[in-house]
Amino acid sequence: MSIVKIKGLTFSFSRKEEPVINDFSFSMQKGEIVGILGQSGSGKSTLLRLISGLEMPMKGTIIIAGTTVVSESVFIHPEERGVGMVFQDYALFPHMTVKDNILFGLTRLPRKERKSRVDEMLELVQMEEFYKRYPHELSGGQQQRIALARALAPKPNVLLMDEPFSNLDADLKESIRDDLGVILKKANMTCIMVTHDRHDVEAICDYSITLGQSNVSNGLNRVKLKTIN
Repeated sequence: MSIVKIKGLTFSFSRKEEPVINDFSFSMQKGEIVGILGQSGSGKSTLLRLISGLEMPMKGTIIIAGTTVVSESVFIHPEERGVGMVFQDYALFPHMTVKDNILFGLTRLPRKERKSRVDEMLELVQMEEFYKRYPHELSGGQQQRIALARALAPKPNVLLMDEPFSNLDADLKESIRDDLGVILKKANMTCIMVTHDRHDVEAICDYSITLGQSNVSNGLNRVKLKTIN
């Protein structure tokens, strides 16, 4: 079964404007990491917002883990979709410790299970010793790890990452890319990553899709980058 299945998705910021995303169809399986490439304004981040429920399409269907989350007659709210997000600025709460940032997304988990889940996530991203620190006490790479741990903690069906390396310098970016790929595979996480940098996609993703070209706007230009283990 496809974890994410999109059919005929179309979106425009105004009915008077040309669609940013036009008749886009796409599917991905459990554990796949797919990169969405394209220049600024090509609809990359908008696609993530449509999947997460932060935008409403003009038409089309989105199915996540077998559940239709948006169609002509259905709209499931973002918090009910089983989607995790990592933003380019990480969006950590500055007044919360690392531990509390991760706990924030676990309100639906039984209280007795929350601590073990936080410990599991800290171990996954190799940040066990930093649980008492605040975001301003962490490097950019460390903040990204905590943002990833927070997004993974509720066990989402799919993780969406929007330009996750844009705030990192070149040397750190290369190291973090490798680490992130290992973490996602270890967690067997289905992930869609938006970026303008092809090197990001080549380092982490199993497939790439390019948006913003008229001949590929429907998402059929799925390029295999590596064999999935």
